[in-house]
Amino acid sequence: MPGRKRQTIMLVDDNQANLNIGKNMLKNSYEVYALPSAERLFKFLETVTPDLILLDIAMPGMNGFDVMRILKADRRYAGIPVIFVTAKSEEMNELEGLELGAVDYVTKPFSAAILLKRIENHLLIEKQKEELRRLNDDLIGMVKEQTSQILGLQSSVINTIAELIEFRDVLTGEHISRTQKYMELLIGRLVEDGLYSAEVLSWENMDYIIPSIPLHDMGKIYISDTILNKAGKLTADEFEIMKTHVAKGREAIRRIAQKGGNQLFLRYAEIVAATHHEKWDGSGYPVGLKGAEIPLLGRLMAIADVYDALTSARPYKEAFTAEDSKKIIIEGAGSHFDPLLVEVFKKVADEFALIAHDGDRRSGTNTATLL
Repeated sequence: MPGRKRQTIMLVDDNQANLNIGKNMLKNSYEVYALPSAERLFKFLETVTPDLILLDIAMPGMNGFDVMRILKADRRYAGIPVIFVTAKSEEMNELEGLELGAVDYVTKPFSAAILLKRIENHLLIEKQKEELRRLNDDLIGMVKEQTSQILGLQSSVINTIAELIEFRDVLTGEHISRTQKYMELLIGRLVEDGLYSAEVLSWENMDYIIPSIPLHDMGKIYISDTILNKAGKLTADEFEIMKTHVAKGREAIRRIAQKGGNQLFLRYAEIVAATHHEKWDGSGYPVGLKGAEIPLLGRLMAIADVYDALTSARPYKEAFTAEDSKKIIIEGAGSHFDPLLVEVFKKVADEFALIAHDGDRRSGTNTATLL
């Protein structure tokens, strides 16, 4: 085709007559470099990347097998298809050459028609492989884009629900966003320290876990404003009603999952919503789970939730200092909190303190986040 760039072939043979014959056979169809040694091949490879190499096996010094090993060990050249060239009278180990990565063998003296057809076939295969790689890259790009759009929509829906919760529960301030940041710190440290297997926690899971955190108090939507925004501490009966937000939130998330598909982030959201008020010693609610019976995310959320309650001002209490709040969390190890996770908390407590005091704090009275 006029104007089309010709493909490049490097022919490597220590016999000049073979180089001349091979070049004459190929020059009308390809750009040909006739090279008399392996050393010359590697010199040209520094500036020219061929589409295919025709490589003689029996050469003095560095033979074809030696050249092949070097080519395959260098990522710059490993993908170049290599056809070994051998004389009919030579007993060469074809299997060894194929195991080293050669795509084919041709024998000398050359048959022009066979040589051209072999080269044509292998270049076509390489072209198809490249097209498949491009198609695969395009598909991966499309999947990533669609996944990003889904995650964006997911985040938008969750944040809208979270804003609705905060709009009704005006006195909790930025509780939802802060607890999300606390959880990110705790989980990030767990991943870095390798305290749990990648099947339980990984950086990939963070894309689903962290956006699910704002739904942990979703059940507050079902609590009356009289209780939710009471200007004072709740009575025992009112607190019992407030505690129902856990079960109500879990059921709401389940209904969303049933109607909209059992999305991974919704499964995480259900776990956090249902178990973040359970306690390590079994004295929590709503079920009274104990120790490792409490899912990991629930145990983590308990620390984030209580820390935020401690560092937040309420009409009936001043906000605890970051240092006092840290002390209370540490003292709760083995009773309220998982002792191992408290050790993790201690490593990021200074970062918790920065989040707690980042921006103005609004006072409030909601007891759902209290000890």
